[in-house]
Amino acid sequence: MSKNLVIVESPAKAKTIEGYLGKDFTVKSSFGHVRDLASKGLAIDVENNFAPEYEVSSDKKALVAELKKLAKESDVVWLATDEDREGEAISWHLYETLGLAKKDTKRITFNEITKGAILKAIENPRQINKPLVDAQQARRVLDRLVGFELSPVLWKKVRPSLSAGRVQSVAVRLIVEREKEIQQFNAESYFRVTGEFLKGKERIKAEVSKHFGTDTEVNSFLENCANVDFKVLDVQQKPAKKTPASPFTTSTLQQEASLKLGFSVSRTMQVAQKLYEAGHITYMRTDSVNLSETAMEGAKNEIFSAYGKEYSHPSKYTNKSSNAQEAHEAIRPTNFAMHSLNSSERDEVRLYDLIWKRSIASQMSHAELERTTISIGNPKLPEIFQAKGEVIKFDGFLKVYLETNLDEEENENETEGLLPAVEVGEALDRDFIRATQRFTRPSARYVEASLVKKLEELGIGRPSTYAPTISTIQKRGYVEKQEREGEERAYQVLELKGSAIDRQTKKEVTGKEKNKLFPTDIGMVVTDFLVDHFGGIMDYHFTAEVEEQFDEIARGKMEWTDMLSSFYKPFHDNVENTLEHSDRATGERELGIDPVSNKKVIARIGRFGPMIQIGDEKEDGDKPRFASLLGNQSIHTITLEEALELFKLPRLVGEFEGQEVKANSGRFGPYVQIGKLFVSLKKEDDPMTVTLERAIELIQEKREVEANRLIKDFPGREDVQLLNGRYGAYLKIGKDNFKLPKGTDAATLTLEECLAIANDPANAPKKKPGGRAAAKKAPAKKAAPKKAVAKKK
Repeated sequence: MSKNLVIVESPAKAKTIEGYLGKDFTVKSSFGHVRDLASKGLAIDVENNFAPEYEVSSDKKALVAELKKLAKESDVVWLATDEDREGEAISWHLYETLGLAKKDTKRITFNEITKGAILKAIENPRQINKPLVDAQQARRVLDRLVGFELSPVLWKKVRPSLSAGRVQSVAVRLIVEREKEIQQFNAESYFRVTGEFLKGKERIKAEVSKHFGTDTEVNSFLENCANVDFKVLDVQQKPAKKTPASPFTTSTLQQEASLKLGFSVSRTMQVAQKLYEAGHITYMRTDSVNLSETAMEGAKNEIFSAYGKEYSHPSKYTNKSSNAQEAHEAIRPTNFAMHSLNSSERDEVRLYDLIWKRSIASQMSHAELERTTISIGNPKLPEIFQAKGEVIKFDGFLKVYLETNLDEEENENETEGLLPAVEVGEALDRDFIRATQRFTRPSARYVEASLVKKLEELGIGRPSTYAPTISTIQKRGYVEKQEREGEERAYQVLELKGSAIDRQTKKEVTGKEKNKLFPTDIGMVVTDFLVDHFGGIMDYHFTAEVEEQFDEIARGKMEWTDMLSSFYKPFHDNVENTLEHSDRATGERELGIDPVSNKKVIARIGRFGPMIQIGDEKEDGDKPRFASLLGNQSIHTITLEEALELFKLPRLVGEFEGQEVKANSGRFGPYVQIGKLFVSLKKEDDPMTVTLERAIELIQEKREVEANRLIKDFPGREDVQLLNGRYGAYLKIGKDNFKLPKGTDAATLTLEECLAIANDPANAPKKKPGGRAAAKKAPAKKAAPKKAVAKKK
């Protein structure tokens, strides 16, 4: 047995490091956290200074036993988890769980997995940084308190099975508020005037800086233009420069990978993790733009070699944020001489290329430009035309990389390029002047990249939290990433050519969306409820202040339990008060009166999601009629006419094989039904218009899938089936699903073996959290915290 045991988080990292250390070192992976807060109950002793109750997860017990055995056989245990708070906490949990001795345990960190960095870390070990651990514990405990106490409020006051989170709910609020802003926005029209002027055969494209508000104004301006000659009024040439962007932090990498590569935030982090573990880039969770002296020297040498001395401009970058950890580095390649990655994984190649270019560009010279502005007009006209051109005199860092501007609206200006040489007073021929009707636009909906940017600006969350936050709010059904085709809109174009003004009506598609984040109806209702009743938790400034307090704990300047004490009592009292005194939240919206029954038509959230009801039992005494919304409809925007159309479902589509085929919409979306078979409609299908031919096609597809799904069944026990599922073969008995032991051939199992598998607790189906049963149990679990508060009084 080797004298040294090194424990890291991931097997890929372990494999890379093992190659750098000699035979005296054994490198093992913990596969992330080996323990966490107990899954049952609150797992936090509120009466005992918020003492957390930790447990080793069931799937890690064998691993922990193996690591304990290896630790006992080793002289020294090296805890080599990541250098951030989460990594520090993993090391501390390993130390506690494995029962390690302080004198035989060493903590090492490195921000790149290279031989030099690993050996240097071994030479400079330290102890576990308890303030960093406490900061992570504070976050974990606070988030458990908030989630555990808020979720039952939502089950009772909104809908079963909902959940809330300290950071996630605030992120949803951003998306909800942007959506409301868009819904309330009224577009106003204006006219943008451009012209093309001729100097001999050379064209000059120019634009009036002022926008004209009305048809009358722009028509008058064009009439005046018809009666004057144009000349050059002014020429300005100014030197300018572009400076390179700083190296990547976690958030800027997520933003740029989204814009340039089309990656989701979670995909960016998955790929970056692989690049880091393979030793290609530095640690990918960082808020620092700092580069080490070694890195700057490496970049300088590579720039000299690849581009020449004049392209080198070593630059030290510092963070604007006081919370950034300057001791850490920005995300960069570990070897600047490796311009590209030789890998079969295309996403890894593309992301490495982006990181290399951004990092090397940050150490390159500024680009030198010459900007020219030509003013064109006539003293008789109140407005002038301006033509702008840009010439690159020295490309500098632009030879490698140009940052994408996330805030850019659709650029309607022509590409700026070279302008012909002209002199003040020189006459120009007017080719045409065109006025195009445009419309004001609301703020754009968030994409993942712009949401990350906003969260960072507000100080909400930290590098490690952006990706899981954005994934979580989508998984919980509060936010959806959608594409929308847009709507056709007419606009006016007036063109002056010669002395006549030609007017045309043209059409364009507006409101087209791609990968935008839309709040769902339930997301909007939950957000409104939380803002109304838990304004403190949902406040952006409060959420940012909590992050700052975590930073203070990490610096050793605040006790984590003191921070929790100041937060918990008012929060817990707020929970109790809301449970007792608040009304149910349904997002109810009255749309009008049904012309047939003369009863109210209401849009609201029901037990199974957004719905429309005709009638109110309290007012009419009759049971209401209900209809589910279609996937592209919302209770906040649906009209009375659209709502009444839903009551035409179920719709008889036709007959097939002697049975009726019906189209309808239900809890899980639109579908067609034949007998007891329900078949979901595809995204492009509409239950109001789907044809019999299309319905038959979908029915036959479903039957084929169902036929291939069944592996084996048992005569006399129709409730027992062996089926093919998304993750492989499984056993289904009645409504319960059971996983099969590893290596089991499902086709050979007997009925007795199936029943034995079902009776083995290790194969028991997992119970879903939340729901009515959980909601009923919740008050009993919460009794202890309430008493604790009473005792403290």
